[in-house]
Amino acid sequence: MSNNTSPIIISTGVSRRRFIYTGALGLSAVALRAHAASKPRLVSPNSKVNCAAIAAGGKGATDIAGLYDGGANNVVALCDVDKNTLDAALQKYPGAKGYQDYREMLEKEKDIDAVNVSTPDHHHYPATMLAMQRGIATYTQKPLTHTIWEARQLAITAKKLGVVTQMGNQGHSGDGNRTLCEHIWSGTIGDVKEVHCWTNRPIWPQGISRPQGNDPVPDYLDWDVWLGPAPMRPFVGPKEDAAPGKDGKKKKAGRGPYHPFNWRGIWDFGAGALGDMGCHVMDGACWALHLSNPVSVEVVESSPLNRESAPEWAILRYEFPERAGHDGKKLPPCTLYWHDGKKTPPRPAEMEAAKFAESGTLYIGSKGKMFTDTYGERPRLLPESKSKELPKPKQMIDRVPDNNPYKDFIRGVKGGPTPCSNFAVAGPFTEVVLLGNLALLVGKKVMWDAKNMKSPNCPEAARFVKKEYRTGWKV
Repeated sequence: MSNNTSPIIISTGVSRRRFIYTGALGLSAVALRAHAASKPRLVSPNSKVNCAAIAAGGKGATDIAGLYDGGANNVVALCDVDKNTLDAALQKYPGAKGYQDYREMLEKEKDIDAVNVSTPDHHHYPATMLAMQRGIATYTQKPLTHTIWEARQLAITAKKLGVVTQMGNQGHSGDGNRTLCEHIWSGTIGDVKEVHCWTNRPIWPQGISRPQGNDPVPDYLDWDVWLGPAPMRPFVGPKEDAAPGKDGKKKKAGRGPYHPFNWRGIWDFGAGALGDMGCHVMDGACWALHLSNPVSVEVVESSPLNRESAPEWAILRYEFPERAGHDGKKLPPCTLYWHDGKKTPPRPAEMEAAKFAESGTLYIGSKGKMFTDTYGERPRLLPESKSKELPKPKQMIDRVPDNNPYKDFIRGVKGGPTPCSNFAVAGPFTEVVLLGNLALLVGKKVMWDAKNMKSPNCPEAARFVKKEYRTGWKV
């Protein structure tokens, strides 16, 4: 297994502050079931990694291929609620066994070393927790969880059990975010007290009411398992076009409101634009500026809010207190703004480009301003023409081979350095991201007590910090 004193941990995002934070979590760890005390599975550097996937289409297909190419080249089991998707994946990996319920797969398959979780957000926690409890190394897509409480519990359990973990925010493995950190830590733009993150998401329906209807469930889809821990609701599929096609038959128009993609904007299943892109776009700022445990988050502006789905667009403001930096010195309080739905920050006077990129981050320092792209790529000064004169900062952070998060994970599975976006990093970071959704759900400013996961001014937020699970899905 990985060595928790390896320099790679310190240099890839786990600051002393976060070690202390994560250590404190252990005092409130959830009790694990008796059978769950499995030791982490050990894989020697020269052995095959027996890999499995929970969700085999879309991003799941990309992730299992990435893990396969990254060294997990023995796919032993695949799971997907959609039998059509599952059958297609089994053709690509013919040696794997197929399942539609990951609870069954994890119970029956005893030789899984590593698993990828690329389900809708509401399944991330139960699938990941069940895998970790069996000693299985787990690569879980962003956002790590659906709720703040879940993120805290996964960080606790990963530390307690010693399993290898990684969240799928690939920019954390990249050179861009590392170079950004090194610029910020070297004082290239001075003290940073204001940051703006933005994205063009959502590119799916948001700001909608509950989909109406009660359609027959297709025979290839296990709707009960698709809902999983979420409250029961009827299946609604794609609607027929009003006019028949050239063949005289009516056809289904596009995708339905849930499966396989449009769930992202619906609160019961997804975490909206912020959950989808926040763990990418906000990563550089949280890493470079050591932003964790904000004292408050609030909605500055948004389209109408409702309890069924995330808004069409929103602008949020996070307030972070004074805190220790990478070298232990105090950093000033910092305000971070989140803009989604194609909303962008005020245009800096030094900006030369005609328009903002689709997603990115703007850092406003006492000595200058800096842009990065979606995943932290291309850190550059404003005006951008000035960046040609910008010397490369001294390297302070170890690099990941080929900037590849899958290789980073698999080398950890084989006893190498701890993966850089392990849950000690990804858990607290996900809590920060999801706090924005908490403000959207309650519709007012949320003061935040991170230690106790409570809002002193907004007790009604508790129901969104920790949710109820449908019978059969509580882990």
